[in-house]
Amino acid sequence: MTRTGNVLRHTVKKERPAPVVRTVTRRNAAGHDLGQVDLEPTIFGLEPNRAVLHQVVTAQLAAARAGTHSTRTRAEVRGGGAKPHRQKGTGRARQGSTRSPSMVGGGVSAGPKPRSYVQRTPKKMVRLALLSALSDRADIGRISLIDDWEIAEPDTRSAVTILRKLKLTGSVLVVLDKEDTDIALSFRNLPEAHITTHAELSAHDVIRADWVLFSDRSLPTSVSDFSGTHERDENEPENEKGPAQVKDKAPATEAAPAENAEETENAEETTTEESDDLA
Repeated sequence: MTRTGNVLRHTVKKERPAPVVRTVTRRNAAGHDLGQVDLEPTIFGLEPNRAVLHQVVTAQLAAARAGTHSTRTRAEVRGGGAKPHRQKGTGRARQGSTRSPSMVGGGVSAGPKPRSYVQRTPKKMVRLALLSALSDRADIGRISLIDDWEIAEPDTRSAVTILRKLKLTGSVLVVLDKEDTDIALSFRNLPEAHITTHAELSAHDVIRADWVLFSDRSLPTSVSDFSGTHERDENEPENEKGPAQVKDKAPATEAAPAENAEETENAEETTTEESDDLA
């Protein structure tokens, strides 16, 4: 509840819309329809968050910059030690060095220097931006699904045929599984195709492509696929090696007093023997 002047207003928290179930036509390499497949609503059925998507894509583009540009200041330019002309009597502006930024061949004032353009983006924002991009492509019907590539060895001609049979025009983002090496070699020479893996999928790659092509193996089915962290099962033990290591170290700590007791007994026996000799 907030107060504005003399009027009390109740702040209502906006609820996120429920995910929408969207479908995609599943086809084979020959372009024949194999039926409709329901896409995961928590991945392809969200309301795109355009603000987060813009921030994450901007950060990804900034991180790709090398940041190696550099200019020389007047302190780094060679020469300019002597005063160009006398202070007064010439009718010209006073100058102290020929390497001043106002003179030809001089240094650059406030020029660019090597720097890093990396922007910090939390993992949750990166994941939300990726889900927003996938949901946007699914909303406009730009998601395509193939059951199997049917490519036994690297063959660019087969890759061109697949894109033509699926009627995918423009730029195509081909999402492959990490084991699809032959498929990656088949698509890598096509200028209209961009190859990525399931683990390297980014929001920038999705929004700059006209089509996103998945296979049955690379189609995401859970949000945890993009979390980047392993969520422990409730029935899974917390740490199997930890308790075992503690048990191994426990007897060593308990045996320490026993060793000290033996040393004490030996010291007492030695002292008794020395006293007998003296007697």
